[in-house]
Amino acid sequence: MAKRLVEVFTAGCSVCEGDVQQVKDLACDNCEVVVYDLNKKCDTLECEIKAKEYDVKSVPAVVINGKLVSNNGIDTDSLKAAGLGQ
Repeated sequence: MAKRLVEVFTAGCSVCEGDVQQVKDLACDNCEVVVYDLNKKCDTLECEIKAKEYDVKSVPAVVINGKLVSNNGIDTDSLKAAGLGQ
């Protein structure tokens, strides 16, 4: 089974840190969690490009396998319904 790609977009603030930890806690061995701090930017601009591609309007936001699942906060039920932790 292919790994589930879980991308978390944050602003690097203390509020986002708790949400990132929550996503990591929910993730299973089949989940690859990647965190993009939009405040720090990425050397390759990958995080900005992906945020635009996924239509991220606010952070924290979570994308699972290319689909925006949670925007402007972490919704545990939506994340689980999208396969996080399974």
